[in-house]
Amino acid sequence: MTLDPTEYDIAELGPKIKDVDDLDELREILEKEKDGENRAGAVTLIESRIEKFEAEAEETDVTDLDLASMSTADIGNALLDVDDPEKLRSLLEQEEAGENRDSVKNLVQNRIDSVEESGEEGESEVLPPEEKHPELDHPTADKRHVRAIEDGTYRDMWVYCETQAGDLVDVSREMVSKARELMDQYNEDYDEDERVVAVLIGDDVEKHVDEVVSYGADVVVVHEDERLARFQHKPYTEIFCDMARWGGEPGVADSADEADWRDYDEPRYVVFPATNNGRDLSATVQAELDSGLASDCSGLYIEDAVISNPVKTGEPGTKKTFERVLHMKRPDFSGFEYSTILCLDNPAREFHPQGASVIPGSFEIGEPDDGREAEVVTHDFPLDDDWFRVDVTEYDQLEAGVDLTGHDVVVCMGRGIGADPTRGMELAVELADQFEDAAIGVTRGIVTGSYNFDGHVEQYTHEERQIGETGQEVEPDLYVAAGVSGAVQHKVGMDESETIVAINTDPNARIRDFSDYFVEGDLFEVLPRLIDALESGELDLQAAAAGGGDDD
Repeated sequence: MTLDPTEYDIAELGPKIKDVDDLDELREILEKEKDGENRAGAVTLIESRIEKFEAEAEETDVTDLDLASMSTADIGNALLDVDDPEKLRSLLEQEEAGENRDSVKNLVQNRIDSVEESGEEGESEVLPPEEKHPELDHPTADKRHVRAIEDGTYRDMWVYCETQAGDLVDVSREMVSKARELMDQYNEDYDEDERVVAVLIGDDVEKHVDEVVSYGADVVVVHEDERLARFQHKPYTEIFCDMARWGGEPGVADSADEADWRDYDEPRYVVFPATNNGRDLSATVQAELDSGLASDCSGLYIEDAVISNPVKTGEPGTKKTFERVLHMKRPDFSGFEYSTILCLDNPAREFHPQGASVIPGSFEIGEPDDGREAEVVTHDFPLDDDWFRVDVTEYDQLEAGVDLTGHDVVVCMGRGIGADPTRGMELAVELADQFEDAAIGVTRGIVTGSYNFDGHVEQYTHEERQIGETGQEVEPDLYVAAGVSGAVQHKVGMDESETIVAINTDPNARIRDFSDYFVEGDLFEVLPRLIDALESGELDLQAAAAGGGDDD
């Protein structure tokens, strides 16, 4: 039976279709999505899966490429699959004889250099940057360069469980729950018995052991010290990295101390929360372990990946299957699509642990199992006094700010207020006042834009009211989005709303794809009509849209 994509959210759909390699079945799944919820993200995900197999089934002959009809970006994408230097030179000649664009010629020449360099024989020694470029005056030359382990052994998924003011933050529960799900599937797919390892660092954090075990941890590694009551970069980084290496010498395989609970050099995967402290720690830890990091992810799954890039395969014109790859999905910079980040080894070095930071709210917190048992490991590691570079002598507790969650109604304003920003926010206040329990939010475009607001509405435009992946996530009974385009980052913050009403002059605005009601019209004309209708108790959407567009 063909999978029904509408039964899954987008984060779940990726792993579900990863084993579907029949083009007809994938096309049928795509049609089911379009005929059902028609979610833009899901459609893109399925289409990318189809494109993968279509590309493998029919390789493009680069001699058929008409560079003059292609943009620079399209040419760059096409070149990724070309590993033959002679074919690349023919493309370079075609461009020189045609459009003769410097940007395109540079792309082709860079690809030629990359392919030929990867194909050179006898280049076995890989030098660190400070030795390869001794003439450069750069900080890299002034510090010890930590190389990745060669031929190391890697196991388990590690989760940094952050605490704040002594409490375990919700994203820690989310990540342990997701890690449990991922590793259960991993062990089934690869016939392994790898574990979820939770990491607790701080003062009096051992009290959280039972809780993280209940959400799925098989092992909990704990380091306690009263000096760790507040997060500090240096000690937290040194502790986590020593846990990961378990006393091993950086860059040397099989040098870790003997341990009863582990028999590998470093973790296979690590995940951190994309909080203020978590973002900092994930970057410093992965840099110290000489690996990579995908930041601000909202989706994770594990599967094999077939790669043709000669930098990764070692030989042009060949493909290589990388097994057990953590696919890390994050909204891309366009704001409308997702990018999937992979951390892959290459012939000269290994990149482990594969690391990601996770946007809070991306995953559901699983049902705790208080009967679960796990191994608890106490990490013993001396802390240098010089690592504690900051002393907090006194502090003030800031107010928690505006909480948009838990309200029946949320009115959100976007860039569509640009014609009259103050009036736009006044309409938001007037609309919210029609409900007993309503709050006002804004998109990131309002927070970062250069709008001028009068003082009586300015309070509603601050960052504390931002809705989206870097703001708050809301699930009201009614969500009214006025002048909101519907970028992926914003969708993350409101997609679980019971009923979504969108107002936009653009009939092709992305928010239309996931709204229950879409009014094509000018918010400055539509909102007053809605306010009047609510005051009178008679709501006519077609009348509200009259003069501003069509109702849908």
